[in-house]
Amino acid sequence: MTRKSKFHLLPRTITGVFFFSFLIYYTLLVRGLNSKNQLPDETEKKDLVTEEITSSPDQTVIVEQPEEQTATEPVDERAELPTNINLAIDFMSQAPLAVWDQLHEDACEEASLLIVKHYIDDLPIGSPESFDTEINDLVDYENTHSFGPSITLQDLNQIAAAKFNLTGAVKTTTVESIKIELATGRPVIVGAAGKILPNPNFRNGGPNYHMLVIKGYTATEFITNDPGTRKGHNFVYKYDDLMNSIHNWDSDNILNGAKEFLVFSTD
Repeated sequence: MTRKSKFHLLPRTITGVFFFSFLIYYTLLVRGLNSKNQLPDETEKKDLVTEEITSSPDQTVIVEQPEEQTATEPVDERAELPTNINLAIDFMSQAPLAVWDQLHEDACEEASLLIVKHYIDDLPIGSPESFDTEINDLVDYENTHSFGPSITLQDLNQIAAAKFNLTGAVKTTTVESIKIELATGRPVIVGAAGKILPNPNFRNGGPNYHMLVIKGYTATEFITNDPGTRKGHNFVYKYDDLMNSIHNWDSDNILNGAKEFLVFSTD
């Protein structure tokens, strides 16, 4: 047998060393890449919540946000409403001179507005004659500006702003919403279906449409200045009776009128 020289075995040795070195390099390279791309485990991910905010069309910024917490019940910070309220508001009938002609039959809106205006201005109403003059002046203004004999709360708010510079708002009526206004010193004006408003002092079953001022409340009743009768000062209606009758003016059917009230800023 011919002995192979060590030079003859050299190429195989070099090849083996090269292959073994490459295998070690490749293994280390793959491990390095996996280490760089490794994602955090679930414990790490739960410690951070991210929100994407696009700052420009081609740039997205990742902003770290605190982890969300379960919402707690809201805290009602409003003070408890007083048990009884009765604002000191002067009263006068919509027919101050007891003349129930057509103008005064339709003057509940004007009388209600004037009653509240005197309260806001902190001025006594004065004599029946002076109040009747105010009613006639207000009716003349409405006729000049094309308002009809029956007007909505929105109309009355517009008139009050233009004529007296009062700032008002029409709001949805609930027992609590009225109480809140009264507790902050603001009387409210409501429109009502007069035929279902239980006031024994009304003639002929009451008007089809009526307006009055709510000035206070007790545990079971609203206290009103109802200008539809000379006995309307501090006239009380049970909550349900007044709430059932409250309807804003609707020329087709008063019972379809919205349950709303008008209140003015007293600042």
